[in-house]
Amino acid sequence: MSLCILAGGKITALAVSLFSLSWTHSVQKTEWRETWAVTPAGLEIREAAVKGSGAGMEPGPDAVLRDGWWVWHPSLPPQERVSLAASGMTPSAWRLCHNGGCIELGAKAGNAVVLSRCPEP
Repeated sequence: MSLCILAGGKITALAVSLFSLSWTHSVQKTEWRETWAVTPAGLEIREAAVKGSGAGMEPGPDAVLRDGWWVWHPSLPPQERVSLAASGMTPSAWRLCHNGGCIELGAKAGNAVVLSRCPEP
Protein backbone atom coordinates (compact mmCIF):
# COMPACT_ATOMS: atom_id res chain seq x y z
CA MET A 1 0.00 0.00 0.00
CA SER A 2 1.03 3.58 -0.56
CA LEU A 3 -0.19 6.90 0.78
CA CYS A 4 -0.77 9.66 -1.77
CA ILE A 5 -0.43 13.28 -0.63
CA LEU A 6 -1.92 16.00 -2.84
CA ALA A 7 -0.45 19.37 -1.88
CA GLY A 8 0.26 22.44 -3.97
CA GLY A 9 -0.96 20.73 -7.13
CA LYS A 10 1.60 17.91 -6.77
CA ILE A 11 1.07 14.31 -5.74
CA THR A 12 3.66 12.61 -3.58
CA ALA A 13 3.46 8.85 -2.96
CA LEU A 14 4.90 7.28 0.19
CA ALA A 15 5.29 3.50 0.41
CA VAL A 16 3.87 3.26 3.93
CA SER A 17 1.11 1.26 5.56
CA LEU A 18 1.01 3.21 8.84
CA PHE A 19 1.47 6.91 9.58
CA SER A 20 0.70 9.47 12.24
CA LEU A 21 -0.66 12.99 12.00
CA SER A 22 -0.11 15.57 14.69
CA TRP A 23 -0.97 19.23 15.05
CA THR A 24 -1.53 21.94 17.64
CA HIS A 25 -5.14 23.01 18.22
CA SER A 26 -5.71 26.63 17.10
CA VAL A 27 -7.64 27.73 20.20
CA GLN A 28 -6.37 25.54 23.04
CA LYS A 29 -2.75 25.37 21.76
CA THR A 30 -2.74 21.71 22.78
CA GLU A 31 -1.21 18.88 20.76
CA TRP A 32 -3.41 16.30 19.05
CA ARG A 33 -2.20 13.18 17.25
CA GLU A 34 -3.74 10.34 15.31
CA THR A 35 -2.43 7.04 13.97
CA TRP A 36 -3.75 5.96 10.55
CA ALA A 37 -3.37 2.81 8.44
CA VAL A 38 -3.43 2.64 4.63
CA THR A 39 -5.63 -0.35 3.77
CA PRO A 40 -7.40 -1.69 0.66
CA ALA A 41 -10.62 -0.17 2.07
CA GLY A 42 -9.06 3.30 2.42
CA LEU A 43 -7.51 5.24 5.29
CA GLU A 44 -8.42 3.81 8.70
CA ILE A 45 -7.88 5.69 11.94
CA ARG A 46 -6.41 3.37 14.56
CA GLU A 47 -5.85 5.67 17.54
CA ALA A 48 -6.31 9.30 18.59
CA ALA A 49 -4.68 11.14 21.47
CA VAL A 50 -4.94 14.63 22.88
CA LYS A 51 -2.79 16.27 25.53
CA GLY A 52 -5.68 17.73 27.53
CA SER A 53 -9.20 18.69 26.55
CA GLY A 54 -11.09 21.83 25.69
CA ALA A 55 -13.11 23.58 23.00
CA GLY A 56 -13.69 21.15 20.12
CA MET A 57 -11.20 18.59 21.33
CA GLU A 58 -12.97 16.33 23.77
CA PRO A 59 -11.47 12.86 24.16
CA GLY A 60 -13.53 9.91 22.93
CA PRO A 61 -15.88 8.09 25.32
CA ASP A 62 -13.46 5.18 25.81
CA ALA A 63 -10.41 7.43 26.38
CA VAL A 64 -7.85 6.51 29.01
CA LEU A 65 -5.20 8.80 30.46
CA ARG A 66 -1.75 7.50 29.48
CA ASP A 67 1.42 9.50 30.21
CA GLY A 68 -0.50 12.79 30.17
CA TRP A 69 -2.40 11.99 26.94
CA TRP A 70 -6.06 11.04 26.61
CA VAL A 71 -5.89 8.06 24.21
CA TRP A 72 -8.81 6.29 22.50
CA HIS A 73 -9.82 4.31 19.41
CA PRO A 74 -12.27 6.33 17.30
CA SER A 75 -15.12 4.52 15.60
CA LEU A 76 -14.92 5.80 12.04
CA PRO A 77 -15.34 3.82 8.82
CA PRO A 78 -12.45 3.73 6.32
CA GLN A 79 -12.07 7.07 4.57
CA GLU A 80 -11.51 7.46 0.85
CA ARG A 81 -9.63 10.69 1.57
CA VAL A 82 -8.69 12.89 4.50
CA SER A 83 -8.57 16.65 3.88
CA LEU A 84 -6.27 18.77 6.01
CA ALA A 85 -7.20 22.45 6.10
CA ALA A 86 -4.57 25.09 6.70
CA SER A 87 -6.27 28.00 8.46
CA GLY A 88 -3.16 29.93 9.40
CA MET A 89 -4.53 30.10 12.95
CA THR A 90 -2.56 27.16 14.32
CA PRO A 91 0.95 27.72 15.69
CA SER A 92 2.36 24.95 13.50
CA ALA A 93 1.79 22.92 10.36
CA TRP A 94 0.41 19.39 10.21
CA ARG A 95 3.17 16.87 10.91
CA LEU A 96 2.96 13.53 9.12
CA CYS A 97 5.36 10.87 10.40
CA HIS A 98 6.06 7.37 9.10
CA ASN A 99 8.84 4.81 9.44
CA GLY A 100 11.05 6.83 7.07
CA GLY A 101 10.77 10.19 8.85
CA CYS A 102 8.44 13.16 9.16
CA ILE A 103 7.22 15.92 6.85
CA GLU A 104 5.30 19.14 7.48
CA LEU A 105 2.16 19.85 5.49
CA GLY A 106 -0.06 22.93 5.14
CA ALA A 107 2.32 25.37 6.82
CA LYS A 108 0.72 28.42 5.15
CA ALA A 109 -2.92 29.48 5.28
CA GLY A 110 -4.88 28.15 2.33
CA ASN A 111 -2.43 25.32 1.58
CA ALA A 112 -4.98 22.51 1.65
CA VAL A 113 -3.69 18.95 1.65
CA VAL A 114 -5.55 15.75 0.73
CA LEU A 115 -4.42 12.30 1.85
CA SER A 116 -5.63 9.11 0.17
CA ARG A 117 -4.63 5.55 -0.64
CA CYS A 118 -2.72 5.52 -3.92
CA PRO A 119 -4.36 3.62 -6.77
CA GLU A 120 -2.82 0.20 -7.38
CA PRO A 121 -0.73 0.03 -10.60
